[in-house]
Amino acid sequence: MSYTERHLPHWQPEGAAVFVTWRLYGSLPASVEALKSESAGKRFVAFDRDLDKAATGPRWLGDDRIAQCVADARHYGEDQLHLYRLRAVVPMINHVNILIYPEAELSRITKAIKNFTARRANTILGRTGQPFWQDESYDHWARSPEELEKIVRYIEGNPVVAGLASQPQDWRWSSAFEDRPGGLSYL
Repeated sequence: MSYTERHLPHWQPEGAAVFVTWRLYGSLPASVEALKSESAGKRFVAFDRDLDKAATGPRWLGDDRIAQCVADARHYGEDQLHLYRLRAVVPMINHVNILIYPEAELSRITKAIKNFTARRANTILGRTGQPFWQDESYDHWARSPEELEKIVRYIEGNPVVAGLASQPQDWRWSSAFEDRPGGLSYL
């Protein structure tokens, strides 16, 4: 098992699926400070629900051109770079939730995806020399098959909870959309 730490701890057990969330730079909801006394799991869920509201900060992932960048990067990371096997993914308006089986260090995976998408997205938006993604990501490894399936439902249900789609398979950028008949298949 590998371990790294910057502002947050990052554990990567061998062979385990890892749930990773990263967000746009400047999208941190003010309500996060009030959650410091809660458990890490409760803090994450509350934090993610605040991100779903996208009430503050940039909403660049709502632009289809930017969402397509993220889709291209996630497929490139899996199919060309062989950094991971994808289980579930959903880009939201201001953050991305992804569940992967890493085949490289998690820091290498997030750096590859975030650097690629930041360059392309900033070009599309006509921005130069400005951060696109928040520097650090949140991650959690699935500790059982039941937890893994719960995480998949959470990720793919995220657009429904946020009011962006009526069913998980209706959100165009989600792995649930791609898993439908005629779409791409994940694991």
